[in-house]
Parts: sequence; structure tokens; C-alpha cells
Amino acid sequence: MSKTPQAIRGTQDIFGAEAEAFAHVVETFERVRRLYRFRRVEMPVFERTEVFARSLGETTDVVSKEMYSFEDRGGESLTLRPEFTAGIARAYLTDGWRQYAPLKLATDGPIFRYERPQKGRYRQFHQIDAEVIGAAEPQADVELLAMADQLLKELGIADGVTLQLNTLGDGDSREAWRAALVDYFAAHRAELSEDSQDRLERNPLRILDSKDPRDRAFVADAPKIDDYLSGEAQNFFGAVTAGLDAAGVAWTREPSLVRGLDYYRHTAFEFVTDRLGAQGTVIGGGRYDGLMESLGGPATPAVGWAAGIERLAMLVGHGRKDRTDFVLIPIGAEAEAYCSGLIAILRRKGLFCDMAFRGNAKKRLQKADAAGAKAVLIVGEDELRSGKIAVKHLQSGDQALRDRLQIENPNHGAAYTEACLLHGLGGIKYSQGGEDFQAE
Repeated sequence: MSKTPQAIRGTQDIFGAEAEAFAHVVETFERVRRLYRFRRVEMPVFERTEVFARSLGETTDVVSKEMYSFEDRGGESLTLRPEFTAGIARAYLTDGWRQYAPLKLATDGPIFRYERPQKGRYRQFHQIDAEVIGAAEPQADVELLAMADQLLKELGIADGVTLQLNTLGDGDSREAWRAALVDYFAAHRAELSEDSQDRLERNPLRILDSKDPRDRAFVADAPKIDDYLSGEAQNFFGAVTAGLDAAGVAWTREPSLVRGLDYYRHTAFEFVTDRLGAQGTVIGGGRYDGLMESLGGPATPAVGWAAGIERLAMLVGHGRKDRTDFVLIPIGAEAEAYCSGLIAILRRKGLFCDMAFRGNAKKRLQKADAAGAKAVLIVGEDELRSGKIAVKHLQSGDQALRDRLQIENPNHGAAYTEACLLHGLGGIKYSQGGEDFQAE
């Protein structure tokens, strides 16, 4: 008999507390993007290879080493998406989205890159993504950064995460800075790492964020972008930082923070932490005003960010549990039928309920306690005969009998549901419409 197939290296099966933390990140992102009025989009998992080759650059590591590309039966080269931005830019140009500019978009889903798996880095991983397309104003950058900051705060992980900010200037500023960097690093070519020697002519900005000690020795004295910023670029960056200050978003200047591709302009940023080891960036992005032109479209200002869901979930922690208000414990077939009606009513009321129908009473109580339930509702033969429900509050250990209403039809409506809660579940707090109530 053949062995059971194993998961592919670099993929993961997410279950239990990890899955709950993952879902919490996505749910929180959905709530925040609605607060900021970002439209939800769903994007294809694969595109024509040229979409990523033209947007990311043929010589980048992502295109040359990390993409999952394949030829379909029609002979066309397709690629599993290594990021969201290129596909969204393609859709903006091909699907008539330009009529809605400025357009605020958000999405999430799996991303694919063939790289060495390690903690917080997988070959299939997941991202949340937010973009503002068609807005040249610095306020778009401010809104995106405020949105990312609020997401981290609502996830409860903002402490220990720092927003690092830099400017790459406008096109003229960037070109002048690039030329100065080439001259500077060329004088030290022989002492640079092999990767940086290769980058010197085609992508010198990337040398600034090299982690190789041979390169770091020269980075501190490299030309700074501030010496080459035009007046317009200075004003843009000043407007971004002033907007962040007004919004209460803390930031620090990081002069070595860069984006190597030529279409990046002005703002570049990363939210970083030291709580994840080497994989310290949790949200990263910048302004990419030249991307649409690389895909054959008109010049279109745009700014965006992406975040790895797995990394955010690791910061959220694996101890998070889904909310459970009640666990029902029926004893006997007749009680199970009754509880099937009761649990349907409670769930329609918006309460989070489960039913423990396997094992002895002690094991069922243990299961309810492990689920974090507020209380258990016990229904057995005695309760059915007496018209009562045994209600046990797990935190206090208090237990009492409450009047049980006959449940002949679970579709009696809100009045009947309320009566069931008031008479059957007295003293238990529950939530409705964002407010807490307590039955008397």
C-alpha cells in the first residue's frame, strides 16, 4: 500500500487556534476597510506572465527566481500571482475601472513565491492588500497609513510595531539620487558583496537595504535623498508627515528604506517589529506612480500596501478562541430534539452556541469550559418533565433551574425568542446589535 501523500514543502494546513487568529486578522481587516470605504475586489489567482514580468521587472529576484510560471494547454505562459498590485493595475486598465478614479480597493487571498521556507515565510502564503489608484494627493498616502495603523491597533498588536517612513522623491529627484549612488558605490565596487556589485548599475537603491556586512560598511556614508529632493518633492513629503501627525499616527524617518523599481515615487513605508525574528516587516508599501505606464496604460498616480496574514496572526497569538455564549447539553433523545429547537432560536438571536451531545456529563462540561462558554444549558428527562432548564454559569460555578418554554415551532419570531431568553436563561448576559443585555 502506498504512503499517504504529504503536504508540499512551503505550504501549510491551518487549524485550531492558528486558524482562529488567521480568521480574526481577515475579519478585522474587512471591518476596517469598510470604515475607510475601500471597495472589496476579488482578483484571479493567475495572470499572464507578462503582467508580473513588466510590472516587477525582468531582473528582479521575484521574476527571475521566485515565480510559479507554467504553460497552459494553449501554449500561453501563466503565473500564479506573487503579489496583488500588478493584477489590480491590469484590471484597472482593462476593466474600465478608470471611470471611478480615485478608486480605493481592498482584497485578500493566497500569494505564491518559490523561496526558501522559514518561520513566517511560505511558498503559498496569504496577504491583505489596500490600494488607492488615481489620486496624486498626499492625503491618499495619509489615509492608507492611517488605515494600516488602525488595523494594527484593532488587532491589539500596535505596541512594538514601528512605522518607518522615507521619501524617494519625484522622478527628477530619484534620478539625481540614483546617479550619485552609482558614483559613490562604484568607488567601492571591489569591496561590495556579489549581489550589490550586480545591482550597482541596474538597481543601486537596493544596496541601501542590503543586510550583508560588506555592504553595510558603506551605506552610512552613502548620498542621502534629502540632498536631491526638488521643492515639489519636499512639499509632498511634508504634507504626508503633517497629515500623519494630525491623525495621531506615530512614525520614524528611515533614510535607508527604499524601493528598487523605477516606477516608485515619493512615499515608501514599512511597519516593522522585532517580535518575529528576521521576518520583521508586517506591512509594507509605497507610492507607485509609474506602474500603469509599464503595463501600457496612461500615467496614473497610485499608492498601496500589503501585509502577510500569517505574520499578523503570529503577533495576534495562538491563544485566541472564538466567542461561545452557551453550550447545550441534552441528555436523551427527547432532550436532543428539544435542544435542536432551542439552539436554533438562540443562534437566530445572534448568540454563539454549540451543542455537546457526546460523552458523559463531566466530559461535556469540560468541553464547554475549554470552548470558553459563559454558561451551559442542561436538559435531561427531569428537566423535560418539570418544564425547567438547568443553567450553570461556568465562571462562578452557580447553577439554577429556569422555566422552560415549550418549543413547538422555532419560527415564532422575535417576541417568542425574547421570551425564551428572559424566562429560560435568566441572569445570562448576551449581545445584540453591539450592545450588552442581561436577562432578568
